Amino acid sequence: MMRDSSAALLVKGYAWLPDSRRGSADGVVETRLLGRRAYGIGGPSAARFFYDERHVRRTGAVPGSVQATLFGRGAVHTLDSLEHRHRKAMFLTLFTTDRIADLVAETGAAWDTAAPGWVGRPVSLLDAAAAVLADGVARWMGLPPDGDLAGDCVAMVDGFATAGQRHWQARAARRRQEQRLSDVVATLRDGRAGGDTPLEVIARHRADDGHLLTRGTAAVEILNIARPTVAVSWLVAFAAHALHRWPDHRDPLRSGDRAFAEAFAHEVRRFYPFAPFVGGRAAGDVEFAGHAIPTGSLILLDLYGQNHDPALWKDPYRFDPERFLGPDAEAARDPFTLVSQGAGNPAAGHRCPGEPNTVALLSDLAIRVACLDYDVPPQDLDIPLDRVPTRPRDGMIVVPR
Repeated sequence: MMRDSSAALLVKGYAWLPDSRRGSADGVVETRLLGRRAYGIGGPSAARFFYDERHVRRTGAVPGSVQATLFGRGAVHTLDSLEHRHRKAMFLTLFTTDRIADLVAETGAAWDTAAPGWVGRPVSLLDAAAAVLADGVARWMGLPPDGDLAGDCVAMVDGFATAGQRHWQARAARRRQEQRLSDVVATLRDGRAGGDTPLEVIARHRADDGHLLTRGTAAVEILNIARPTVAVSWLVAFAAHALHRWPDHRDPLRSGDRAFAEAFAHEVRRFYPFAPFVGGRAAGDVEFAGHAIPTGSLILLDLYGQNHDPALWKDPYRFDPERFLGPDAEAARDPFTLVSQGAGNPAAGHRCPGEPNTVALLSDLAIRVACLDYDVPPQDLDIPLDRVPTRPRDGMIVVPR
């Protein structure tokens, strides 16, 4: 009988699946999680297998605790087939090059407004960046101001993978924001149509059956733009952590070299832990690497392990943005190799459609962090792998001058 690995996952966090896969002769782990049969896989071929809907489905795969905190019930992440493609097409209309540039501009303006107020006092860059990102994305989406948006989005991300106080704070934050945004949608629908802000596009979106999304589902999908945008604050804190450990990268960022900034952003997303894995359910009786996987089994794609696999990355535990600029840059950026938030084609599969937003925002904010003149006071800069999502223990505190 397969041993249940739930306790080991809680104890080891990000290291659980990579360690388990290293202990397997073929890199495939057969186990149980919360009593359910589960298979852990990794590598580009595994990513291609995982993102093929003939093999893996999302319906029923996302635990209720994650829906109640991170994604929301009825979110695009939980859909499959036509329903998923139709909903995702809406998101893709919001993430055009021009719209992403507008989002970056709004966020940059919010940073420039906030930064003078940080001078001379200790500031958690994670929290400060969250406030900036919440302000920027709210303006970009056309949302009414709300002082709780940043803190609530941080709570949703911070509490989805724990059973303790952080989890209940995440649930409360989601309920609060879903109710507020449901009311915003109702007010907008009672008015006259005509705008094309992301808020209006979502509020007036019709599902594949021709009906408007329920107010609650529309609120969920509004949060599925706002929340991951605010979550870029984790990556901003990691970017500052990287600049503290490897200060030689500061000058090329300060020069405004956009190509280097994008490479730096990719390396932050590869090097630092964010999502440990993604999960789905076997769409039928399928086979991977000689392992027969029964219908409905949980299948986990190892993101953290793949992003640190020495078979894919030279010196994977060395922080090196140049790997995304040199002759091997195209291979490094392959969507089935670099799997920071998932794999595959955002337009056709389940890969996050907002990933270009993340890269653009982080590239811009990394330059702004590098240009910020600050001291780093004594603090705990460890990044614990047993905490999901992890962060520098003290939030990456700086004292701007």
